[in-house]
Amino acid sequence: QVQLEESGGGSVQAGGSLRLSCVASGRVFSSYVMGWFRQAPGKEREFVAGISASGGIPTYADSVKGRFTISGDNAKNTVYLQMNSLKPEDTAIYYCTEAQGRWVVGTEVGEYDYWGQGTQVIVSS
Repeated sequence: QVQLEESGGGSVQAGGSLRLSCVASGRVFSSYVMGWFRQAPGKEREFVAGISASGGIPTYADSVKGRFTISGDNAKNTVYLQMNSLKPEDTAIYYCTEAQGRWVVGTEVGEYDYWGQGTQVIVSS
């Protein structure tokens, strides 16, 4: 059973930056994809960014391209989400997620197997 623990959320003003971290434990497969989703109040959970353990080019939602960067440290079983130029519309709970036995980044909630508890990000104008 994979466990994911996020950290790094908080409150910032528009234009500011935050870095989210997610530590994974209990992983069995060497092939996996890690991703970040977010859910704003009253909205569905949406894909933000994803990265494959095999490397390759990360995948981003159009709304965050050029502002967010996902990266991973396999030795530390950790994935990061660097968020720059934050906007009020980035306010949401951010969830770390993992898909086991996959190499290709998916963008749908149903493609992922494990989820963290989420970390709140609030961006004020």
